[in-house]
Amino acid sequence: MPRTLWRVIVGSRGRCVIRILLADDHDFVRRGLRTLLELNPELQVVGEAADGGEAAELAMELAPDVVLMDLFMPGIDGTVGTQRIRQRLPGTEVIALTSVLESTSVIRAIQSGAIACVLKDTWAVELLQAIRSAAAGHVQLNPKLAERLIREIKLADHATIDPGDRRVLWMIAEGWTNAMMAAELGIDERAMRTSTDRLLRKIGALSRTQAALYAVRTGIIALDQVGAGSPDLLHRFDSGETGLHS
Repeated sequence: MPRTLWRVIVGSRGRCVIRILLADDHDFVRRGLRTLLELNPELQVVGEAADGGEAAELAMELAPDVVLMDLFMPGIDGTVGTQRIRQRLPGTEVIALTSVLESTSVIRAIQSGAIACVLKDTWAVELLQAIRSAAAGHVQLNPKLAERLIREIKLADHATIDPGDRRVLWMIAEGWTNAMMAAELGIDERAMRTSTDRLLRKIGALSRTQAALYAVRTGIIALDQVGAGSPDLLHRFDSGETGLHS
C-alpha cells in the first residue's frame, strides 16, 4: 500500500484516528497494549509484529502513523527495525519501548531513528500523550538528555542549509508540531511534512529528534530552548532578537 504523507482515518464521531503498529516479541505484551490502546477512540491498532524485521515489512504494507517498537527482541531487534522503517517511510514515526529507561537504551533508540523512548510500564495517559505527540511530529526532548545525545549521535554538520531550513530546524527543536509550523509558514500540513522530510534527508537525520540535536550542535538553537515550545520565541527568532540567525 503506498504511503500517504499524513494517513489518518475518521472515526464514527468525526475524530481523526491514529493508526498504530505494535512490535514486541511477547504476545501477552502486544495483547495488553492492544487492549489498552483500543479503549481510546482516537487510536486504531492495525497490526502486530514479533521482531524488527516483521515490523518493517508490515509497516511497508500497512503504512501506520506510529509504530510502538520494543528495542530488545530476538532475531532482528527493534533498533534495526526502526532504522528500516524510518529510511523507507519517513511519514511513520517510531516510539521505542524499553523495560529500563537508562541512557544506553535511549541513545540506541534515538540513533536508530525513534522520535521518543518510553517505558513499557508507563502510565496509560503518558503513553497516549507520547503517541499523540509522535503522530503530530512534536519533539519532546529534555535539555539534559539532549546534551548527552549531542555527544553520542553524529550528523552531517556541514550540510548546506538556507535560512528557510534553519527556521524549520529551529521550530522542530523548539517543539512545534507539524500543524503549528504549517500555520506559521502559511502552508498546508501535508506540504509541511513533505518539506520537513526533505530537510531531514538533507542533513542525514533519521528523525525529527535527530534534527533537533543537529539544530543545537550547529548553533541554530540554544540547548536550554530545546522543547520549550513558546510561540513568543519564534517571533524573537524572526526578528533576530535571539542572535541565532546566520
